[in-house]
Amino acid sequence: MPVPSAVSTSSPPMSGDTHVLAAESEFLSSIETWINDVFTPISDGFSAFVFAEISVFGVSFPWIVAWLVLAAAIFTIYFGFIQFRRFKLATQIVRGKYTDKSEPGEIHHFQALASALSGTVGLGNIAGVGVAVTIGGAGATFWMILAGLLGMCTKFVECTLGVKYREEHEDGTVSGGPMHYLRKGLAERFPNAFGVGLGKVLAVLTAIGILFFGIAGGSMFQANQTFQQVRDVTGGDDGLFGSDGSALIFGIVLALVIGVVIIGGIKSIGAVTGRLVPAMAVVYIAACLLVIVMNIGHVPAAIGEIVSGAFTGEGVAGGMIGALIVGFQRSAFSNEAGLGSAPIAHSAVKTKNPATEGFVALLEPFIDTVVVCTMTALTIVIASPQMWLNTKATVAAGGEAPDNEQGVTITSEAFGTVLPWFPYVLTVAVVLFAISTMITWGYYGQKAWTFLFGRSRVGERIYQVLFCLTGVVGCVLTLGSVLSFADAVVFSLALFNIIGLYLLMPVVKKEVKGFLGKLKTGEIQRTDKEPQS
Repeated sequence: MPVPSAVSTSSPPMSGDTHVLAAESEFLSSIETWINDVFTPISDGFSAFVFAEISVFGVSFPWIVAWLVLAAAIFTIYFGFIQFRRFKLATQIVRGKYTDKSEPGEIHHFQALASALSGTVGLGNIAGVGVAVTIGGAGATFWMILAGLLGMCTKFVECTLGVKYREEHEDGTVSGGPMHYLRKGLAERFPNAFGVGLGKVLAVLTAIGILFFGIAGGSMFQANQTFQQVRDVTGGDDGLFGSDGSALIFGIVLALVIGVVIIGGIKSIGAVTGRLVPAMAVVYIAACLLVIVMNIGHVPAAIGEIVSGAFTGEGVAGGMIGALIVGFQRSAFSNEAGLGSAPIAHSAVKTKNPATEGFVALLEPFIDTVVVCTMTALTIVIASPQMWLNTKATVAAGGEAPDNEQGVTITSEAFGTVLPWFPYVLTVAVVLFAISTMITWGYYGQKAWTFLFGRSRVGERIYQVLFCLTGVVGCVLTLGSVLSFADAVVFSLALFNIIGLYLLMPVVKKEVKGFLGKLKTGEIQRTDKEPQS
């Protein structure tokens, strides 16, 4: 997932320093310069719209953040805080307690959850959180958690619809996502020219956005960040990966690894992410817990700082409102709730009841934001590395906000207070996070591709080759303006997707009522129970 920069995202959230070219050779640099020059006006114009800022009590933030958080709050109220009332049921479903293995679909609930999580858990959980608690202070963590809890309901809504309107093909494979539920759902609910037309327009725009971001953001950017992390930890310009030739070789190897997985389809992706995501989470959270345990005496004060800072915002940019906005923004940009990407993976699940995957999907923001992001924030606040304290003071005094690279360094230094060798572990984590994100977005982009151009084996192979090749390009060239445009595109999806979610809320409520009714009457029983005689 993209890593937004600080409070203000009028500058491209993903790009970091877009003025630095990745390529060192004159030939590659000239190509990169030409592409950036052509794309910059397009990127700047569209980004200015998507990340246009509104001001609350003197603190500016992108309107798209308010759009996402407001939708999450409305869904939460409309569905009666279902993410809290049915949390236990969600954990039971993801463990396969209410779904028979013979039900239609390609992957099990846990694999669907892991596949979707692999697209959201990434550099943003490391760098983005470091930036957030620097600008918004410890109190930003409180609002980040709150926004994550609200976002659980958005995921519940869109992923229920994803399964409800998915297409099951003759070979047993499945296609789902916003392009399907917007087109079919709106035409079904509003069977007139307006409903059919609106559904088609929203579906096509969403598919185009997912395809473009899948190639530019999901492939190029992730490959670029992976190579940069490996290059930095191995000595930078003077190290093993300091030349353009090394970047090309690294990109080819990475492309081959990704290609082998995505060619196998969602079953292959589910099998890989079902192992990779839990392993990554365990290693990363274990490292967080180690830092916390080694500083156990500071835990009460840190928690007090998080709670009090949420309502006072002392010593941070923007005060209390600044802490709130940064926390909400970090959450919105972390878990993808409302963008429509996750329903593509969740739609492939084995189930006859769409609401089951809605319940499973609500666990995603909880894991991504409430658990992983919060663990990162708590680790930084408890360890209080000197760089964090100094940078936070600079920002509060009106100085320049940290970028994503500094966010990684802040997080790394927090771990380094207890684990001096942790930068190497962090590099491995970043690489694995990036690879898992590439795998998942490769699948998302493929489903958008087949929606736009038709489903065929040849067409899918063309897309897969294109996706892998752009990963190679991402290692060699930065193409900052292209990536900035992709960042704006993926967040523009929220505009199209959430309009559809509002219009289809009654459909989701009907699905939920039907599923819970079957549980109550015993028509659906736990599969791990002994049959009654």
